[in-house]
Amino acid sequence: MSWAGTTRRRLAVVLSVFLAAGLLLVLAPAGAHAATATATGCAGRKVRTLSFATGTVVIHKRGSYVCAATLPKRPGGRRHMSVSVQARGARPVVDDGRFTVRAGPVTVHAGQRCVWVRGRVDRSTVSSGWILC
Repeated sequence: MSWAGTTRRRLAVVLSVFLAAGLLLVLAPAGAHAATATATGCAGRKVRTLSFATGTVVIHKRGSYVCAATLPKRPGGRRHMSVSVQARGARPVVDDGRFTVRAGPVTVHAGQRCVWVRGRVDRSTVSSGWILC
């Protein structure tokens, strides 16, 4: 075996390691985003997360649409959950009931208007105030 052949093999191994690491860096965030989108049922990019004692409200935006869902900290049995999204000047869109996994998703056409998002799991609530203006 020649010195040039050994060097080429080592270079090929090093390049394949760098290629694999690069693919992991590119694909890992996309996988994390896809998992969040699947959990919430919302399309678009995640723009805010509102945490509170018993859950989290995740807010996504796609173009001029805003979508939100409430996720409990401990999914399982049926419990009272709600999520609402209200574009300024419009009525809120609400999903309220007894759910096991999430409340929502609810989507509103906000255009360039601010939105107010509220979420609830059991007796704990969160309210965003006017955001995404």
